[in-house]
Amino acid sequence: MTVAASRIVIAGASMGGLRAAERLRAGGFTGEIVAVGDERHLPYNRPPLSKEALASEVTHEAVAFRLRPAVADVIWRLGVPIASADLAARAVRLADGTEIGYDGLVVATGMRPRRLSVPGPEGRHVVRTLEDAAALRARLLPGTRVLVVGAGFIGCEVAATARVLGCRVTVVAPETEPMLRPLGAGLGAALRRRHEEEGVRFLLGRTVRRFLGEGSPAGAELSDGTVAEADVVVEAVGSAANTEWLGGNGLDLSDGVLCDNALRVEGRPGVVAVGDVARFPNPRYDDVARRVEHWSVPTDTAKRAVPTLLADLGQAGHDPAPFTPLPTFWSDQYDLRIQSFGAPGLGGDDIRVLEGDLGGEVAVGYHDGGGLVGVVMIGLPSALARYRAELMRAPAAV
Repeated sequence: MTVAASRIVIAGASMGGLRAAERLRAGGFTGEIVAVGDERHLPYNRPPLSKEALASEVTHEAVAFRLRPAVADVIWRLGVPIASADLAARAVRLADGTEIGYDGLVVATGMRPRRLSVPGPEGRHVVRTLEDAAALRARLLPGTRVLVVGAGFIGCEVAATARVLGCRVTVVAPETEPMLRPLGAGLGAALRRRHEEEGVRFLLGRTVRRFLGEGSPAGAELSDGTVAEADVVVEAVGSAANTEWLGGNGLDLSDGVLCDNALRVEGRPGVVAVGDVARFPNPRYDDVARRVEHWSVPTDTAKRAVPTLLADLGQAGHDPAPFTPLPTFWSDQYDLRIQSFGAPGLGGDDIRVLEGDLGGEVAVGYHDGGGLVGVVMIGLPSALARYRAELMRAPAAV
């Protein structure tokens, strides 16, 4: 088929897709931009869906990103996901059969919640989309028994919000402490105690054997035989990359989309990836390609991927600088603001309290053989800039 001149397709209409469109216009691209998304909404901010938005009325207006004038002419194809792509032919096919040719492709299809493949009725909740949050919010009434399966950040945020709304909350997870993998046992235990002070019950070191109920969930039987009764069940057991539509193109899709440091998809000129679907090496730490599911990643990766794409299309010069972003995230649980800079997960074998104490405001440092690689903080707002600057000064590993 004939490929339309100067058209870039952005596969994904969430934050990563929006940031890519903004950078394309900022980089001088004047051609057509088509952003395709499976949701019917224009781009919106997802982190509040398990926090402040879930605690109030869930509306698109409350979390929508402001669309800058520069992207007013972007064509948004919403509510119709991309079904497949032919990278050799430079075309994508939508679920409704529409084919769209392109000169450049931005992969920004993000993640979806993982679901437990255990017996039991349907009707368990997840939190990823506006509709997910609205459906869950309608069930979080005072006195409701809520079972949260998973003790990562999403699970703990949902647990905190449900408690604030007056629900009776139980959290089940196979780990020995909540948020164990990113934070370590010490800080995880300190945060568990804070949740328990708010009335959350933790059943840790256990998995779900089967869900109970007929027609709708009524709780779960756990691996040790414990029965956790519930009126509402929320699954918060991680996420999976939306990459199936790229199948058949010879790509490594084992964990997101494998990219080089410039965010080019496996050396394919004219194809880049942004956001948490992109698996790329960060020489700030090492040469291992990893996905990063942090709020800052869509913006950071768009800033690097778009110049790569424009250079491939002959519309800009090549940027030789290595891409060394500093991952950043935060989590609000009750009145606690947990903030992280760097890559704490790479320093899990050497964790030290840098300032304060685990029972109150604290800064925890995560170290590898080369020094400090991540800091997680609770409170201590005056120290945020100092620790961030220290991590930014750390030399690249490779």
